[in-house]
Amino acid sequence: MIVQKTLFERTVCKMNWTDWIRNYETNFEQEKKDKEIILNCAGTFDDLLTRKNEIAHFTSSAFVVNKNRDKALMVHHNIFHAWSWPGGHADGDGNLLAVAMKEVREETGLIHVFSVTEEVVSLDILPVFGHIKKGKYVAPHLHFNAAFLLEADENEALAAKPDENSDVQWIPFEQIEACSNEPHMITIYKKIMAKLKKA
Repeated sequence: MIVQKTLFERTVCKMNWTDWIRNYETNFEQEKKDKEIILNCAGTFDDLLTRKNEIAHFTSSAFVVNKNRDKALMVHHNIFHAWSWPGGHADGDGNLLAVAMKEVREETGLIHVFSVTEEVVSLDILPVFGHIKKGKYVAPHLHFNAAFLLEADENEALAAKPDENSDVQWIPFEQIEACSNEPHMITIYKKIMAKLKKA
């Protein structure tokens, strides 16, 4: 299925990853340090956008909320057997917002998904443990992850992407902690929900 890019995606999304990271401002010490490390690595490696860098590379995720801002759209990840936000590897695309939107559409079946803002909502260095993917061993590495806040209609039909996830659901904010079995991710979800309350 080919989805036409919105006017927003065709214009604002011309920014590349260096713009988003350098422009990102935060009051969270964790994010300040992660930003510093990411930009330092950018001065060392020229392949952070691809999986060719087996130490660290870019991913982009989406915290997708409903119109009432009280539920998040989450997928049940096949490899890690955990409920998590949709997202994926940049694979050479420095347009991180467009990557996040593409991943949401692919992983959830949504057609209509909109960016609330072009700004990064969470910047995190995420550890990835060694695992088997498509029959091959993937060594432990780091994801330099930029997350964006998106919105969708919770009444739109959803569909899992069987090769990546087994289910897609809207989960009320107060139930996210109980649904996730990844403590480091719960911390991030709570951080984003706290930001939404202040917005």
